[in-house]
Amino acid sequence: MSAAIPAPPARAARDRLLDAARTSFADKGFHGTTTRDIAAAAGMSPAAVYVHHRTKESLLHELSLEGHRATVASLDAAVRDCPDDPVALLHAWVTAFVTGHAFGHTTARIVNYELEALTPEHRVEVERWRSQIQDSLVDILERGCDAAVFAIGDTHVAASAIAGMGVDVARWFRDDAGTAPAELAREFADLAVRMVRA
Repeated sequence: MSAAIPAPPARAARDRLLDAARTSFADKGFHGTTTRDIAAAAGMSPAAVYVHHRTKESLLHELSLEGHRATVASLDAAVRDCPDDPVALLHAWVTAFVTGHAFGHTTARIVNYELEALTPEHRVEVERWRSQIQDSLVDILERGCDAAVFAIGDTHVAASAIAGMGVDVARWFRDDAGTAPAELAREFADLAVRMVRA
């Protein structure tokens, strides 16, 4: 069994700062966090932040991209091998979405509730990822309506409601919540299906 290859020092330092920013933003919010807070959490000098990240906002941007890319990847994987059945697709989509928001509740809380702190350019980039997530859910709901298994007045409104309840998991879920993420995700998926069934 070979030993793990350590990350290059620059990459390791960037990752430490990113993890420190995640913790600091979650504890104090973006605006309540200083670069000194981030550096202290990473065990580095304040000047080190600027060696690896141009601004505090660039750390938020990187966390936002990381969170949204992970969500898209998990949703794609969840529905890839699903039967071509809108009910199964919706159940798989919601299960993956809620599981991700429960397991990654710290990042998800930052990603979803600190959007206004992004620069306009970064906000546009992140919104493209958010649209991709929303569009994938709308597509499933439209397929269900076309197959007459879902009864929905407006698929975009329904998608916002379903995604919104999943996003909100990150606001209140904690590791000691007493409910396993997989169990919680199943409950949410069952609820979403019941909401839209014809």
